[in-house]
Amino acid sequence: MTSLFCILISLLILIIITLILKLISIRRSADELRESFAGSLNSDTNVGISVSTSDKKMKSLAADMDRQLKLLRKAQLDYMQGNRDLKTAVTNISHDLRTPLTSIYGYMELLRREGLSDAALHYLDIMENRIDALKSLTEALFDYSVVLTSHSHRNKEPLSLRTLLEETAAAYYGAFKNAGIEPLISMPASEVRRFADRQALTRILANLMDNAIKYGGRTLSVTLTADGRITFRNQADKLDELTAGRLFERFFTVESGERSTGLGLSIAKTLTEELGGSIKADFADGFLSITLYFPPD
Repeated sequence: MTSLFCILISLLILIIITLILKLISIRRSADELRESFAGSLNSDTNVGISVSTSDKKMKSLAADMDRQLKLLRKAQLDYMQGNRDLKTAVTNISHDLRTPLTSIYGYMELLRREGLSDAALHYLDIMENRIDALKSLTEALFDYSVVLTSHSHRNKEPLSLRTLLEETAAAYYGAFKNAGIEPLISMPASEVRRFADRQALTRILANLMDNAIKYGGRTLSVTLTADGRITFRNQADKLDELTAGRLFERFFTVESGERSTGLGLSIAKTLTEELGGSIKADFADGFLSITLYFPPD
């Protein structure tokens, strides 16, 4: 009886040890799967996912994950190629449209010299208005495609946010005056410097100025703080919290933007994030606030 009991105990211990070893092997295989999957996902490699265990279930799981990963990689490559092709097509189309639009402008100017009737001049004004809208869209599409395809060529240098903001605001003096806007600009006494691309940063500020003119009514305040935050705040009767949250989406416009392509703020967001900054829009009490933030280098 005692001998049988010892045999049973020995068998039980052996089973327990076997199960423990099996569990250890499965855990090791799970770690191998995780590391192999992460490595394959984050790198462009054709090396498949595999495990060292002899367990058929774990090998089957590794094979299934490998197949799904290859399908995912193929879809990703197709998307990237399609995205590149689309950017190239947009650039080419917008570039090709420039020449006929320029020609149309020239012929319209010749028409104005032909002593047309008041009705004909009225129709000519309507045509020019529509062509201006088409030209605006063409230029915006071209600029957007250029922004997306030239991000690797930024020339960063130490810049004064205060100086750039002053220069951009001065360049928009005429546009503000025509729109009946008297911007209130507030800046700190101390210098605020950041390491950034001058052309990209100027473009961001210019697009925000454009946005304020299109949608800002007659009020605009621009504030630069010592920690590198630039806030554009203007009255926005046509907006609400929902639409304010969508302002950075491509091609999104509000009703008042008759000639807007919806790309200006999207370009600003792309460039801001590329420079390591952030941009957000808030709406409260009828006022839209767009805040840029560039952290210290």
